[in-house]
Amino acid sequence: MTPMVRDAVSMDDAKKAAGVHAAGYVEDGMRVGLGTGSTVHHTIVALGDRRPDITCTATSLRTHELATSLGLVVVSPDEIGHLDITIDGADEVDGELNLTKGGGGAHTREKIVAAMSDRFVIVVDESKLVERLGPFGTPLEVLEFAPGVVAAAVQALGATSVSTRDARSDNGNLLCDAHFPAIDDPVALAAALSGIPGIVEHGIFPGGMVERVIVAGADGTVTQRTH
Repeated sequence: MTPMVRDAVSMDDAKKAAGVHAAGYVEDGMRVGLGTGSTVHHTIVALGDRRPDITCTATSLRTHELATSLGLVVVSPDEIGHLDITIDGADEVDGELNLTKGGGGAHTREKIVAAMSDRFVIVVDESKLVERLGPFGTPLEVLEFAPGVVAAAVQALGATSVSTRDARSDNGNLLCDAHFPAIDDPVALAAALSGIPGIVEHGIFPGGMVERVIVAGADGTVTQRTH
């Protein structure tokens, strides 16, 4: 077995450990938001194995399909109304627990579900930890009406480029990625992006939303970061 394969297996095991750890925050009677991503996948599987008495809502079609296939009760956000906890992944996490999300294109639904929740818990592997947000790119969900106008407005905020993905969001909108240099003030940039007409939602989640980040280490350890 090559070192590369050993590392890959170790990280997958670490992701599983972190995902299972996060599932431990879910108790009977809770209303739970289920996120999207490779690490939170293990949380959903763990909940499916344990089958607690919970009601869930999902941030993407694929999460909905996975959860229901495991026997979890999944309803719409409007039906569930309010959440006790949401467990989700992230593409970047900085030292203030600001997040970049949306690599899978689900950031609009993820932000709606996170905002519905009393507790927002993130599970990631250690490769997602960064000094400052930016290298991954900032995902955007954009209306099809005037994407060029939107891109120009985003570049006026300092983006070096804005690219459009082939895939669309579960909502049928365009998915774009804005490429900024390292972001010094994610909260200010989040507010500026939210003010651009045509952007349905962006992938910056301010750290104030986040209760804790559970981190899977390549050595198999699971650690936590809080404010």
